[in-house]
Amino acid sequence: MTPSAEPRPDSEALSAYEKAGAEAIDPRCIPQSLDSPPPVGDEIPYPAYTDEDHANWRFLFERQMTLLPGRAGEAFLDGVRLLGMTPDRIPALSDLSRRLEEATGWQVARIPGLLHEKDFFTLLANRRFPSTDYIRGRDELDYTPAPDCFHDMFGHMPMLTQPDFADFYQLFGQAALNAKGADRPRLERFHWFTVEFGLIRQDEGLRIFGAGILSSKEEVVHALSDAVTVHPFDPERIVEQDYDVWHLQDVLFVLESFEQLVEGFRDWTRRRGLLD
Repeated sequence: MTPSAEPRPDSEALSAYEKAGAEAIDPRCIPQSLDSPPPVGDEIPYPAYTDEDHANWRFLFERQMTLLPGRAGEAFLDGVRLLGMTPDRIPALSDLSRRLEEATGWQVARIPGLLHEKDFFTLLANRRFPSTDYIRGRDELDYTPAPDCFHDMFGHMPMLTQPDFADFYQLFGQAALNAKGADRPRLERFHWFTVEFGLIRQDEGLRIFGAGILSSKEEVVHALSDAVTVHPFDPERIVEQDYDVWHLQDVLFVLESFEQLVEGFRDWTRRRGLLD
């Protein structure tokens, strides 16, 4: 899930989501605030999914897993196996939470939909991943503008089994809670070009670890094509890089390691006074 920023009057501090806000008329894209703590881990009940819900999960899971060998990073594919994801049924958030906690100390919190940024960042800062538990309908299998559990579970959670990435994501939540003014959209850009649309270099070549690519049929094929300009990981450049949320991404950044992600983020946030 991508954090949703609250509207701000300073046009220079607007995020890409806010600039595109006039187009985002789908009520599912309106951020919600939590009025009570969300259920976490074993507190999360398993929904009464329909046969069609499970069929939609199966279709999406099998399609992406067919596309991802040779494209997805090793850490992601290892995470899918560690979390025990299969095409047979939509996973239980409580089961995923238990496995994440064993792997890296993260838990899953069930949320109702797109969250306001403060709630989203607070959960991350406390090592809790906010996830929906409803799945897109048959008419949105190729694309949905709203969050759903396929993106949250399949796209995001496998990477949280990687220790350095898991540590980075907690740091991101902590830094984001301290950010003000123009640093808020800067952090959103950092999130976009790492968590959602990040690449990493492996011995075999460039591989994908960003959830926005991994959960999308079109982005998976596009991201490693000649149509994309790839830049080395550079926090100062990333936080100033514009992007369009509604189109395939033509500019991406590549990590050399997840240790580089942690250290680069620490250095940048310390210079900005966002982390000690």
